[in-house]
Amino acid sequence: MLYRTRSSSAAASALALAAFLGISVFAPAPARAETPVPNGKSVEAVEDLSRTFRSVGKEIEPSVVNIKVHKTIEPVRRNAPDGPANGPSFRHFFGPGAPGGSGGDDEDDGSGMPGLPGSPFGGGEQIGQGSGVIIAVDGNTGYIVTNNHVAGDADEMEIALYDGRNITNAKLVGTDPRTDLAVVKIEASNLKAARWGNSDDLDKGDWVLAFGSPFGYVGSMTHGIVSATNRTDLQIIPQGYEAFIQIDAPINPGNSGGPLVNVHGEVVGINTAIASRTGGFQGIGFAIPSNQAKQIYTILRDKGKVVRGWLGVSIASVSSADTHNVAKSFGYEGSKGVLVQQILPNTPASGKLQEGDIITAINGKNVNGSNELRNQIAMMAPATEVKLDFFRDGKMQQTTLKLGDQPANMASIGQPGAHPKTPEPAQNDSPKIGLTLENLTPEIAQRLGLGEEQHGAIVSRVVPGSPAAHAQIHIGDVISKVGAEPVTSATEAIAAIKSHDLRKGIRLYVVSPGGARFVFVQAVDKKANGGTEQ
Repeated sequence: MLYRTRSSSAAASALALAAFLGISVFAPAPARAETPVPNGKSVEAVEDLSRTFRSVGKEIEPSVVNIKVHKTIEPVRRNAPDGPANGPSFRHFFGPGAPGGSGGDDEDDGSGMPGLPGSPFGGGEQIGQGSGVIIAVDGNTGYIVTNNHVAGDADEMEIALYDGRNITNAKLVGTDPRTDLAVVKIEASNLKAARWGNSDDLDKGDWVLAFGSPFGYVGSMTHGIVSATNRTDLQIIPQGYEAFIQIDAPINPGNSGGPLVNVHGEVVGINTAIASRTGGFQGIGFAIPSNQAKQIYTILRDKGKVVRGWLGVSIASVSSADTHNVAKSFGYEGSKGVLVQQILPNTPASGKLQEGDIITAINGKNVNGSNELRNQIAMMAPATEVKLDFFRDGKMQQTTLKLGDQPANMASIGQPGAHPKTPEPAQNDSPKIGLTLENLTPEIAQRLGLGEEQHGAIVSRVVPGSPAAHAQIHIGDVISKVGAEPVTSATEAIAAIKSHDLRKGIRLYVVSPGGARFVFVQAVDKKANGGTEQ
């Protein structure tokens, strides 16, 4: 009551003062704004878009299939999460066998298929389903494009068509794990093929529609926009060739292998993966571009497997911070291109390129980074002649070479390998960069698998927190060049290192059991970490 009485007294005083001053306290409130009625043009625009979506759906739906698969999966024990700590993991959206059926995110072993109950590591027989699109019809034969992680290694496949027919005579024509694509052949009447579109025409903001069987709900369609193009280095496909279209159209388990379609009803991508912290869709999906899928489809249909071209080099993108410093040490001022780290013996690049060359273009088309070069070379057939532009000795040069056949096992070729321990050396320390070196004898070189002819100084100790440690030099690495100067012993290597200004940086050529690479070593600014400069 007390607060209410005070409030009433104050109001009476205010009214009296207003009357004395001749001010009306009962002025009418401003007119309330009326909610605008949608005009004809705005409604018509929305209806036009709806009609477009309906038209695309009717055009594409007869070509979209559901693929139910039985697979035998070896148990997989996972030692690490899918992605960076606290970051999204990438999941293929190959869903459980039926809506509400067994399997699901809680039992997902990361392989793209849900595990059976009681199989925490995804072993045993597994039943899952994905999607696909009929992309060509020849009489009563239809060819379906889908993902390798859907159809690859399938023991049995059942294809459900849009009109309710189930096809059990499906045959796997070929797979390509490096692009996660597969081609399946079926025999049936009245099949309809979808049309390929040009994925190079896509740009951010373009409307796209995703088709498939999320969670087993056959005949589903969602829409969204292109969020980005040419997404690389995602490591969705192990050792694969990635140039994904990023989309925000809702996609979920079961959508794998389904078509991504533009507003003209053309297939511009094959849905493949989502980035998610929970396993569910969070607004980021990825599709294989149609131009890549079409090329792989044609090769698989005609030959059953993909044979790729090969240069025989180990490379790194100039745009990365460490490699950029190495490129500058060669006098290269550009920000794009590919640094040649190593030339593998008896390969197409032998005698044509050198370690330290910076490739800037292939067949007249600029090359921005290593993934771009890898993808372009891999899409060419062996024996194809290519013209490379590269930087060497302070000037641009050109060479033409003929591509070779890419080896089947690329994982062990030219990649950094394990770094074996070496015997305790004589004290040949280089405190300047934080290394201890010893002479590389033919016996040690042979034991490391480097060949008796390998020369240089072998690293036997790396001081934690030193410039060498920051440059990721390891025990067992062999330093064969300091700057442009070859070194044949620990003494030569240390003398050459001392002759350089560490503040400006030193370029080293390092050979290890898994390959060779350039390393740029520079003084570590310890003041930035709360310490003092040494």
